[in-house]
Amino acid sequence: MMATVELGTIGYGVAALGNLYSARPDDVWPAIIPAAWEAGIRYFDVAPHYGLGLAEERLGEGLRGLPRDEYVVSTKVGRLLEPNPDHRPGQTDIGNLFDVPSTLRRRFDFSRDGVLRSVEDSLNRLGLDRIDILFVHDPDDHEREALDGAFPALAELRSQGVIRAYGAGMNQSAMLTRFVRETDLDLVMCAGRYTLLDGTAATDLLPAAEERGVQVVVASVFNSGILAGDRPAAGATFDYAAAPEALVRRVDRIADIAAPYGVTLPQLAVQFPTRHPAVSTVVLGADTPEQIVRNAALGSPAVPEELWAELHASGLTP
Repeated sequence: MMATVELGTIGYGVAALGNLYSARPDDVWPAIIPAAWEAGIRYFDVAPHYGLGLAEERLGEGLRGLPRDEYVVSTKVGRLLEPNPDHRPGQTDIGNLFDVPSTLRRRFDFSRDGVLRSVEDSLNRLGLDRIDILFVHDPDDHEREALDGAFPALAELRSQGVIRAYGAGMNQSAMLTRFVRETDLDLVMCAGRYTLLDGTAATDLLPAAEERGVQVVVASVFNSGILAGDRPAAGATFDYAAAPEALVRRVDRIADIAAPYGVTLPQLAVQFPTRHPAVSTVVLGADTPEQIVRNAALGSPAVPEELWAELHASGLTP
């Protein structure tokens, strides 16, 4: 029995609370969750992977005291955290993009026991008595194990009422599409594959999800940065690499057409995915309280239909 969980149009993906790329100052990070709450965000997505558990701990701290029935938390399974015997004083996890001491390490584990242990660890770090949604996280090289171990375990947790819904979160659409067809999941999180610049998921995942009544949450709508500002910045990145020159020109062209409508690239990036009936929510990151407030506002006012039509006619949307 599939569950629909009300997430709102915009959620906050809290990797920054795990010191993604750099450490968040102690006078900055505690204000981010309250700012998101004030801005109307009620869905928060995290993972053990983010900062070796630090993001879960800080999210739990930020949510403490807020009414539990008014927000939704998703975290992920598939990477267990365990002591790192190779850690030396001063060593950090920046090789995995997180500026935290490397006292722990990740171990992929998509087995039933791994899932149950992961959930228990996450509950402890979050300081919550329940998690709403669990995603199988990046099972790219572990498809069989996820299908045999993780998904049945999550179905069990859902039937016991331990979680409300489960799914998978990945940076690709092909395997997500197989999961939609082969399991009884409720929702999927697709990062970077259904954006203003990359329509891959429209050919496989979105039709399958619509057909099966599966909710789609879209992440990485700025494609790692090229769509995050009013114009592509010098050295703009696309999918975590330098953006090709032709793509930068295309984005500039989109910005030119949108300008007379008073619409920005970030607004287009956030609102493009939600035009598809299968997409319920866009998850955005933020490093500061100001950034989450800005991001929360990108869902409205609605981009005029005339602008979408013009971009489409110019061959600039997927």
